[in-house]
Amino acid sequence: MNNKIFLCLMVLATCSIVCRADETTETNTANSDSAPSSQQVQGFNLNGYNTNGEKAWDVNGTQANISDNNIQITNVDANYYGSQQANLTANHGTINKANGNVHLQDNVVITSVDRGTQMTTDALDWNRNKDLVTTQDPVKIVDPQGVVTGLGMSAHPNLKKAQVNKHVKARVHTQSEGDPDDQVITVTSDGPMQMNQATMYAVFNIHVIAIEASTGRELHCDKMEMWFNQATKKIKKAICTGHVKAIQGPDVSFADKMIYEGDTQLLTMIGRPKIIFVTGGEKGKGMFQTLNK
Repeated sequence: MNNKIFLCLMVLATCSIVCRADETTETNTANSDSAPSSQQVQGFNLNGYNTNGEKAWDVNGTQANISDNNIQITNVDANYYGSQQANLTANHGTINKANGNVHLQDNVVITSVDRGTQMTTDALDWNRNKDLVTTQDPVKIVDPQGVVTGLGMSAHPNLKKAQVNKHVKARVHTQSEGDPDDQVITVTSDGPMQMNQATMYAVFNIHVIAIEASTGRELHCDKMEMWFNQATKKIKKAICTGHVKAIQGPDVSFADKMIYEGDTQLLTMIGRPKIIFVTGGEKGKGMFQTLNK
């Protein structure tokens, strides 16, 4: 009996440990009451299906060590199917037989198939019942809007909804890349930061600072919400609230709320605005255009 056939028999004996209640696992019908408590096999493949008989996920690897409680996999290549597909890879992985959860370790990469968004980290837990991936390690997310880094994350496997927990840093574009008016804005915050690619929305929380790369101009606030244009990926609108302060060289502006409109590139102050203005300063670009009161 070759290794792959033997693996199918092993999985059959424990199929409930790697499948959700509404899924089935692809195996051959056989009895394996005498299966050993530990076995190493070359070439690992496990498939899961939803109630409609459609393939929902798979986990593949070059080698698997099967014990009573876990399946340890080398060179993990997993796929999440359906309307929002994703690919997960890692050097090592462990499947918990009791609940079917997967732990990925070393060079972990998640790629959203439809958008190309990619997240990298050192370790990741994939809870398939909750449709959730989490990590406490540093993360990096590369997206058409820019690059986000931080510490700790929870997200759906396709990365369309994600939260970066702490020490957030994002580089975003105010216009489409290549546009002469495009400015790179670096946004930092204590976190958390949430993003929803379905609605093209992101929100930064606690000690938010946005800095325009070309001029060094700064925008400070407690909370910054951003909406992006679905087609161009540029910033459509941004709303800053809580202790808002805009710094443009020697000029400083204060307000309860500031609104940036991407089409007009104007920054409007609302609620007890105060401006400390020095004439002769250079006009900003991007989110740092002329202020409207």
